[in-house]
Amino acid sequence: MTPGSAGRPRLGFLGVGWIGRHRMQAILDTGAVEVAAVADPSPEMAAEAARLAPGAALVPDLDALLAAGLDGVVIATPSALHAEQSIRALERGVAVFCQKPLGRTAAEVVAVVEAARAADRLLGVDLSYRFTEGMRRIRELLRGGELGRVFAVDLVFHNAYGPDKPWFYDPALSGGGCVMDLGVHLVDLALWALDFPGVTEVSSRLFAGGEPLGGRPDRVEDYAVATLGLEGGAAVQLACSWKLQAGRDAMISAAFYGTQGGAALRNVDGSFFDFTAERFRGTAREELATPPDDWGGRAAADWARRLAAGEGFAPEAARLVEVARVLDAIYGR
Repeated sequence: MTPGSAGRPRLGFLGVGWIGRHRMQAILDTGAVEVAAVADPSPEMAAEAARLAPGAALVPDLDALLAAGLDGVVIATPSALHAEQSIRALERGVAVFCQKPLGRTAAEVVAVVEAARAADRLLGVDLSYRFTEGMRRIRELLRGGELGRVFAVDLVFHNAYGPDKPWFYDPALSGGGCVMDLGVHLVDLALWALDFPGVTEVSSRLFAGGEPLGGRPDRVEDYAVATLGLEGGAAVQLACSWKLQAGRDAMISAAFYGTQGGAALRNVDGSFFDFTAERFRGTAREELATPPDDWGGRAAADWARRLAAGEGFAPEAARLVEVARVLDAIYGR
């Protein structure tokens, strides 16, 4: 490791489109690290990032980043590249914070996690909805047993838009459609909130353009429903979509129902960013969290602080494999 000024870790950023720059700002705001280098195939995007981190070197690719003596790299590139780029960095002793999905399949995710374990380097994935104030409060209720025995979980992420980059629609590059893009958050939220119970069964139905997807290798799903059975008997139902005629920009929710009450996170008026959380007792409601809540960069900031504190491989990274295996099962892999 080659600490920067005041002993702060030196980071590189691979991919600085909107989300990469947003996470860069969140990480810079911690004051815990410094941005040493940036790589992006778009000169315009690289120039935008350089305005946020004027001291950063602009370099052509991951090889150049890894040659810069970095302590960590933040990856925001197309999904097909995530696993391979993460492994290359980890094998060079560089910690990784990667956009989701970490891999297109569970096998890819296993390979990344094992590379992090072997290198004893901190691995983080941008599962940002965990960091909403509402989900943190709901998880506290669940961990404290305040909802009783949880037997049902309902999760939704419908998006009135589809991704604007062609690679999202190529199964070989994306690994899948709306489930890989949005459903990964739902599966992760359910398992994370419930402290990762075992998943005993998975069933699903996938659609593309209103028709069952079937085994077509040339298309990705734009609508999916799935049911998970958990150890202990709880049922998780999830639905996600792109381009749904939903009458609003987005419908996002995560609801947990137990024998002594319920709790739910829901987006406000179709917003992608504003959420409320409520606790339910019979017909009564209690507010747990309301906007504003600047949650989008918290996962990245948390990783940066942990890196600056000297943290190496965190065993919790193995949980990423459990989520990936559920996604594999939803896809029938």
